[in-house]
Amino acid sequence: MQLALPTRGLAGYTSGSQRARVATESWASENLYCPNCDSPRLSSAPANTAVVDYICPRCESPFQLKAQSRPLVGRIVDAAYAAMVAAIRRNQTPNLFALHYEPLHWKVTSLILIPRFAFPLSAIEKRKPLGPNARRAGWVGCNILLAAIPLDARIPVIAGGKSISPNSVRHQFSRLRPLEKMRAEKRGWTLDVLNVVRSIGRDEFQLADVYARENALAELHPGNRHIRDKIRQQLQILRDLSLLEFLGAGSYHLR
Repeated sequence: MQLALPTRGLAGYTSGSQRARVATESWASENLYCPNCDSPRLSSAPANTAVVDYICPRCESPFQLKAQSRPLVGRIVDAAYAAMVAAIRRNQTPNLFALHYEPLHWKVTSLILIPRFAFPLSAIEKRKPLGPNARRAGWVGCNILLAAIPLDARIPVIAGGKSISPNSVRHQFSRLRPLEKMRAEKRGWTLDVLNVVRSIGRDEFQLADVYARENALAELHPGNRHIRDKIRQQLQILRDLSLLEFLGAGSYHLR
């Protein structure tokens, strides 16, 4: 992957945001590849296609690009809140490439991939409605909370100014693909529990370590009164997905 953003033709744009959009979209067209198959390129989506920016010419997987000059921590500004929630529930979200570029030297410093089947509803933050004087008064947008998405699903493509092997990216994507077959609500539980397990900070942990965080899961799923039962169920699912190994006697190992 080339890390330098293209600059040809940018002088015709008056605003920095316009220049950044054109440069990052041009870069993506030349450098992005499909993690779902072996296609070395993605095709630009037809003009005015909602949400989707690129489509794999081989497997037709959809992709969206979000680029920003701020590091990829905290939040990523997204589109309409209701539309995003509905897309997750209908399994219609595109895969997301989130790109951080360095505006001073005009180059890409990091790029992560979030698979389309790895967005829990807990990762979608509702923003305040636009004020009465705004062009779209009352419109409600959303943010994607990166910390609510398990580290396993924030697949690095470029990290620290260095590109990651496509084979490695595709392997990590493939490990998570079984999540695609799950219903959105069930998948959300699985992702939330995996995120809690990751927050423990150890490769080996106890069931009691996850129980200690049941209040956080209860806040995310207020309609469920059997949090510990759900935790055990989700740990078994994560084991079946080969993301965890059960060691016996309430002990687990993160793979």
